Amino acid sequence: MKIRAAQATTIVLFALVMGVFWGTWFSLSRTMSQLSPDTFLAVGHQMINNLGGPMAILLPLSLLSGLVTLVLLRQGRHRVAFWWLLAGFLLMVAALVITLAVEVPIDNQIQTWTATTLPSDWRSTQTRWELFHTVRTFASIAALVAATISATVMARPDQSPGNQVGARRDDPLSSPDRSATR
Repeated sequence: MKIRAAQATTIVLFALVMGVFWGTWFSLSRTMSQLSPDTFLAVGHQMINNLGGPMAILLPLSLLSGLVTLVLLRQGRHRVAFWWLLAGFLLMVAALVITLAVEVPIDNQIQTWTATTLPSDWRSTQTRWELFHTVRTFASIAALVAATISATVMARPDQSPGNQVGARRDDPLSSPDRSATR
């Protein structure tokens, strides 16, 4: 039961992180290059203010949850589930590295810009942010997929393929050897 709760928590937290990345990529990031400088600055400043604080908590929290779940899976000897979650965890770590190494420094630059201090090469900075945001977004999607697969491949330890919850012993469809019940 502890493992299932940890897996569910990790999936929800990964989904929240991925949702922020996906939402900004899908709704705005792909068209940022079409915005006027004033609109770009207004939207950029607002997004940084709205997302910086919550994501500084949410992304590390999702990784902590993933780490706890990995430990539980390892202790419970759920090898396939462990490896799937490890893949998802590493993808989410990659999203964090991209965030801290590329995105946050660019956000910090953008926060200082005004319409009068906008550098002449601001579009190249914005394009670089977009590229890494796209990579980060799809890494987080893959992380969520891997975490979800991890939870679905793990059979309950008290179940065999023919002893599924709710199956009757006299039900020929629940018996591994159907001819034995005839």
